[in-house]
Amino acid sequence: MSTVLLRQVPVDSPVHRLWAGTKMIGVFLISLLLMFLPSWPVLGVMVVLLVFVGVVARLPLGTLPRLSWWFWALLAVGALINVPVGGTAVLRYAQVVVFGLILVSASFLIAWTTPMSEIAPALAKLGAPLRKLRVPVDEWAVVVALTLRGLPLLIEEIRVLRAARRLRPKDSLLYRAADNPLVDILTAAMAVSTRRAGELGEAITARGGTGQLTAHPGSPGRRDALALAVVVATCSGAVALHLLL
Repeated sequence: MSTVLLRQVPVDSPVHRLWAGTKMIGVFLISLLLMFLPSWPVLGVMVVLLVFVGVVARLPLGTLPRLSWWFWALLAVGALINVPVGGTAVLRYAQVVVFGLILVSASFLIAWTTPMSEIAPALAKLGAPLRKLRVPVDEWAVVVALTLRGLPLLIEEIRVLRAARRLRPKDSLLYRAADNPLVDILTAAMAVSTRRAGELGEAITARGGTGQLTAHPGSPGRRDALALAVVVATCSGAVALHLLL
């Protein structure tokens, strides 16, 4: 699987220069539309929109994750399970799959075009009105920032654990006792995550708390308003196309 999942692709493009909050609002609007109108015309328009955004962002084809064969095999098995029910069930299953892939792809577009350090400040700014209700917006933003920074480390730890398990002699007693590799890797990952979380918490406490989210917080501009206008116009066009068809 491709390693470019939660990392910004170092390319200069209009999408990269957008504020992180603008991209999150756009994805929210797309998900909100698909939640109420997951029809084929709307799904098709959203696919075209995501492809257009990827082209404008100048993302190379190598950025796309190369999924394993078993992922597509599971999707095919799910379709075969719905075949006895009828063609309508298969089409509904396909809609659900396309719906999920669109949301995941939209989230990946944010990750590929936005530094992870800008996500938490954008969330804090978007959630600023909730502070009047005494909602801990800043604390939530800090948790999101720490999670985004720690997730790549966790993925790398899982890869190291998997590689170490492959090097274990297959005829050893320990290998025979551990007959479930998934449980072993998850257990080791939980232990490593707990240890790293404790060390990170102690380091944050020793430095006086979380402090400021970022030294140079971003803010929306004219290009962000234009981008949101394009998203709103596309969603409106998708709704009109759905009503016509």
